Amino acid sequence: MCQPQGSFPHKEWGQILFIPCKAQRADVGGEAAGASINHSQMLLQRLQDLLRQGNASDVVLRVQAAGTDEVRAFHAHRLLLGMHSELFRELLGNQSEVLLQEPRDCAAVFDKFIRYLYCGELTILLAQAIPLHRLATKYRVASLQRGVADYMRAHLAGGAGPAVGWYHYAVSTGDEALRESCLQFLAWNLSAVAGSAEWGAVSPELLAQLLQRSDLVLQDELELFHALEAWLGRARPPPTVAERALRAIRYPMIPPAQLFQLQARSAALARHGLAVADLLLQAYQFHAASPLHYAKFFHVNGSAFLPRNYLAPAWGAPWVINNPARDDRSTSFQTQLGPSGHDAGRRITWNVLFSPRWLPVSLRPVYADTAGTALPAARPEDGRPRLVVTPASSGGDAAGVSFQKTVLVGARHQGRLLVRHAYSFHQSSEEAGDFLAHADLQRRNSEYLVENALHLHLIVKPVYHTLIRTPS
Repeated sequence: MCQPQGSFPHKEWGQILFIPCKAQRADVGGEAAGASINHSQMLLQRLQDLLRQGNASDVVLRVQAAGTDEVRAFHAHRLLLGMHSELFRELLGNQSEVLLQEPRDCAAVFDKFIRYLYCGELTILLAQAIPLHRLATKYRVASLQRGVADYMRAHLAGGAGPAVGWYHYAVSTGDEALRESCLQFLAWNLSAVAGSAEWGAVSPELLAQLLQRSDLVLQDELELFHALEAWLGRARPPPTVAERALRAIRYPMIPPAQLFQLQARSAALARHGLAVADLLLQAYQFHAASPLHYAKFFHVNGSAFLPRNYLAPAWGAPWVINNPARDDRSTSFQTQLGPSGHDAGRRITWNVLFSPRWLPVSLRPVYADTAGTALPAARPEDGRPRLVVTPASSGGDAAGVSFQKTVLVGARHQGRLLVRHAYSFHQSSEEAGDFLAHADLQRRNSEYLVENALHLHLIVKPVYHTLIRTPS
């Protein structure tokens, strides 16, 4: 109620004050601009009730599991289904009832799929990821497709997802991002996968993809050979597939004594030895001569002479850093100069420095000029974790050899330590520029930590370079 001009407001009616009309309008306007009424949860609840009770439904979806007489009926609403799916909009048209035939695993989760169309959320288990993704793909529900694919990639990183099965599914649907995520997980955790039931389900195409990679993480090349031999025994592929796979093994990375044992005892080599005879001869020649001499006559910069990410002590060392958010840490380890038998007794010592918040010397308070000299502004990257790997002396390098350094970051899943991240940098750089760039080591539940410790494995790989060849 507005008062005439010149009158006084009444202080009655429960202490309610009447104010002039203009002021009242301004106050109401200000209140409306800052107030919010949110009944979204109530709306979601009513949509759930609408689906559950079928009130005012105008279409019935009858979902039949393929190969069975089992049919489930869903009383739905054409408008809500059509909002999410153009295919549903076309399919339903003027029909009041449709029969949908789905694979058994898809039919089993159809209630979750429909619930998502009504409420925009669902709970999902690992075994339900592929059937839900299939339904989202079939009915062109792009948001659910993206959500399930994100779920699968996240669970791959933690080691929970069936990487082999999801890889084959990603190939069949053309999901390149999911395919690459599966391939990366398999490469970084090949030892764990090769020892599991999933290894027998690896297709020849996937096996070929893995064998050509230099970032495979395993104990040594011999472990990869035994894993391949086990796969050949289970899959029994055509001879051409088996021989192509055996030729992808990097035999120069296997010491001569182990090569002799393989030739004497391996069933795979007994069956296909002629197909790799030239590679075995190449390996023996490589081990017999110095790399410097060998490189004068043969190319040594091919993949056969490049180590993978081997966990054996000759190529690196594990390093567990407790409470990594606190102080600088340092360690040292030794690696073999090269995989050649000629270099078997030669070692290089490497020094490693880790810092959780590494500032350049000019920015560290202990070195600052206390007389008041202003320090330069710190860059954002100066506050992130750093890792530097340097040789203890500059005289240990051999001619024609450089070194690639790799740092693996582990994560624990169901009692196993899996590789979650890998960082590589070459000899020309002492540190990985993107090392833990997005890590939050302050959080106890950080994905980078295992029981508040940072689990690293440091690897140094010698890379040979072909020298000037001697004319033949």
